[in-house]
Amino acid sequence: MNIGAAIIEALESLSHNKLRSGLTILGIVIGVAAVIAMVSVGRGAQDTITGSIQGIGTNLLFVFRGGAEEVRNPKPITLDDAQAIADPLQAPSVTGVAPVLQGSAKINFGGQSTTTTLSGVTPAYGALRNYTVSEGEFLNESHMLGNASVAVIGPDVADKLFGRREGVTGEMIRIEGQPFRVIGLLTPKGGSAFSNQDSIVLIPLSTAQERLLRRSPSNRVDLLLVQAGSAESVLQASDEVAQILRARHRTAVGLDDFTILSQQDFIATASTITNVLTIFLGGIAAISLLVGGIGIMNIMLVSVTERTREIGLRKALGAHKRDILVQFLAESSVLSLIGGLIGIFLGWLIGVVVGRIAAANNAAINPTIGLDIVLLATLFSTAVGLFFGLYPANRAANLQPVEALRYE
Repeated sequence: MNIGAAIIEALESLSHNKLRSGLTILGIVIGVAAVIAMVSVGRGAQDTITGSIQGIGTNLLFVFRGGAEEVRNPKPITLDDAQAIADPLQAPSVTGVAPVLQGSAKINFGGQSTTTTLSGVTPAYGALRNYTVSEGEFLNESHMLGNASVAVIGPDVADKLFGRREGVTGEMIRIEGQPFRVIGLLTPKGGSAFSNQDSIVLIPLSTAQERLLRRSPSNRVDLLLVQAGSAESVLQASDEVAQILRARHRTAVGLDDFTILSQQDFIATASTITNVLTIFLGGIAAISLLVGGIGIMNIMLVSVTERTREIGLRKALGAHKRDILVQFLAESSVLSLIGGLIGIFLGWLIGVVVGRIAAANNAAINPTIGLDIVLLATLFSTAVGLFFGLYPANRAANLQPVEALRYE
């Protein structure tokens, strides 16, 4: 019996009991759809997170306090450190430095309020973080020198406070009860659970030091953003920054009281986490495929029992053991293949629905369904049919013709 004839015969046999065949296929459909949907959503989340990190800026290094576990009482990162790193003679690979104070604050306007991220920054921060304003202006040196009570807000903050994203400049808001004038609205960059870059408020670093985000000593900062001249010079810039801080903090190599991370470090960490999550979700979904395979085995065993006399008659008329084996393997494979194809479409549909729901909730997750996942799901579902159909097919092929014909 050739493969084509076996498939046609399998379809005819399965069509005799459409309800039972349909319910068996349903188990495979659910399994394949779950695997494709879970993996595609996981990949979409990974793309969103890594894209969010890359959108922070280009060729950035993040420098903050704390390093080796053996170091007790690490020295703080200060504005003096920032000035030393910005010196082109000491760090020729560095093209920009932006000290940052970070915290959270309650923002009020009229009867509306929200609690969001508050950052004290310098004018260089906007360029390093690729921030632009859709309205008004960014912070400048005069705001820094005058300890001005001005703020640049993110679009999400504007939505919550004003219910609009136009005409917000000039409005007076209160940050922790203190009045600030809005001078700029940031261009939307997109946000996620990992980092919402649209829900922030930026004020001059000098103002934050004096009034809202006080630190001890007074020139201490929470973070330094350091920009290298190019992607190729990031490693060199990191070494230069490390040497400057070791000299200033008088620490030995291997006992740094600071940490320097690059965007690639963040991307690698985020990718590792999301990969583990994707594999975990895909593994859970694959269990439903196993259940579907057990359903195929169960139905095929029932089919063998019901068709015992048919098998005996085929053998009595000259059918070989291989012919019976191929016949039942073809039936189980057809069941799983049809279920796999329907499952692929359903998994894609679930991914589209999840993407739209995420977009409606500003999560910006775009499920990614790759050809590799489609092929893997198809091959795996077919393999499930073959594996779980093997025992029933072998059982049918081993029936003795005389005993089969006598079966009632």
